[in-house]
Amino acid sequence: MTFRMSELRCGAVSENTTIQSTKRRLRTGQELAVIGVAVNAALAGIKIATGIVGNTYALIADGFESTLDIFSSIIIWYGLKVAAEPPDDEHPYGHGKAEPVATIVVSLVLIAAALGLAVQSVREILTPHHTPAPFTLVVLLVVVIVKEVLFRKMHAAGTTIESGAVKSDAWHHRSDAITSGAAFIGISIALMGGPGWESADDWAALLACGFIGWNGWNLLRPAMREAMDTAPPGDMVSSVRAVAASVRGVNALDQCLIRKSGLEFFVDIHVGVNPDLTVREGHRIAHEVRNAVRASNPAIAEVLVHIEPDDELDD
Repeated sequence: MTFRMSELRCGAVSENTTIQSTKRRLRTGQELAVIGVAVNAALAGIKIATGIVGNTYALIADGFESTLDIFSSIIIWYGLKVAAEPPDDEHPYGHGKAEPVATIVVSLVLIAAALGLAVQSVREILTPHHTPAPFTLVVLLVVVIVKEVLFRKMHAAGTTIESGAVKSDAWHHRSDAITSGAAFIGISIALMGGPGWESADDWAALLACGFIGWNGWNLLRPAMREAMDTAPPGDMVSSVRAVAASVRGVNALDQCLIRKSGLEFFVDIHVGVNPDLTVREGHRIAHEVRNAVRASNPAIAEVLVHIEPDDELDD
């Protein structure tokens, strides 16, 4: 009975720690998404109005991209909200997959925005227009600074909580900073070059579209891998195997499969024990392995341990 009570307490503490850690990380991501919505809404209005008054399509396009960023941030927020919901009868493994799905949607929005802005940039290049107004440079400089600061904060947070959705939202801000920076360079060239250089800002916008599309693709790939249950980096597998091997009674290890779902990881591991052990003793070892692995990493939500006779394993 003593073993059972201590085992249950250890398992309950480990499970509670994992749940609290996941909720805290999801809450952080949601808060950052809300901040992104507010910042993008303010900047979108400023850039579009300045672009119209200042005769620069690059700034208008930049403003429309910020409008898309508002919807992207809302998608990220909703995806993280769904991912935070507990398991139910229809989703016994939880709703973590909502997080990579949100990342995929946002990545596709990035790529689509890049293509749409590229087409419009080409049209503007072929259409004669007035030289941009000098005051637009001040607005662009402010936008670059604000967006770069926001990118750094969100990307750092996304890396810390291991959220592809938050990192994809962060790259939206970096893309905005890139397009604004490109527009700043293009407008500067147009102003310094004089007549004949009016389309320099449109060429700059076209160049920025390439960066935006590339960032969208780089965000889409890992999200697709997570949705396909691709294995995490090898160092995590090695760490889990090392922890399992350190448990008393584990004589060998076989398979160790890990998949990521949202912000959590699920482990499936095969351990070899003395074939002459009782079922109760094998059960005890399995629980110790489960508790040890979960305690080693708060992001690990569940560990399924398969007990096998060690004389049938190669390792």
